[in-house]
Amino acid sequence: MARRYDPDRRTRIIDAALTVIAADGIAGLSHRTVAAEADVPLGSTTYHFASLDELLVAALRRCNENFVQALRSSGLFAEEGDAGPGAGDAGPGAEGVGLAEELTRLLDRWFAGERGAIELEYELYLAALRRPALRPVAAEWTAEAVALLSRRTDPETARALVALMDGVCLQVLLTGGTFDAAYTRVMLERIVAGGDD
Repeated sequence: MARRYDPDRRTRIIDAALTVIAADGIAGLSHRTVAAEADVPLGSTTYHFASLDELLVAALRRCNENFVQALRSSGLFAEEGDAGPGAGDAGPGAEGVGLAEELTRLLDRWFAGERGAIELEYELYLAALRRPALRPVAAEWTAEAVALLSRRTDPETARALVALMDGVCLQVLLTGGTFDAAYTRVMLERIVAGGDD
C-alpha cells in the first residue's frame, strides 16, 4: 500500500494539540486525544512528536510566534529612517508616550479577542514551571519581545516593559477581571520614562 503524502500533517497535529489543550487543559493532552482531534492515525502523532513534551514545545512555539507577529505588525516598528507618525516636533517624552500607547493598544486588541486563546497561551507558557523542556521556548518569547522593543528603547527598559505586560495579563486572567487600558498605559509610560533618565 502506497503511503499517502500529507505535508501539512505535522501542522494539523500541532493545531489539534492546541485545540485539545484549549478544551481540556494540558492534563487532557495525549497522543491519542491529539490523533482523534487531528483525524490522523495514532502513529502519526508519535512519528512527528516522540513525546508529549516535544508536542508541547511545538504548541508553545506556535503561540509565541502568533504574539510576536502581532507585536511586529503593530505599528511599533517603523522602517529604518522613519520615526513614525507624529514624530519630529512632538517634544520630549513623546516617543515614550507613543510606545506606551501602542503597547496598550496591542494588549487591548489581544484582550478584545477570544479570551480562550490568551488563556491557552498562558497555560502553555506557565507549564514551563513544571516541564523543563518548555523553558527554553518560554525564554525565546521573552528574548524576542525584548529584542523587538529594544528597537524603540534600551534593553533594560524593554525587559521591564515585557515583565509588566506579562504581569498585567496574568492578573487579568487569574482574577477573571477586565483589562484596564488606562492603568496599563500609565504604568507603561512610567517604565519608559524611567528608562529615559
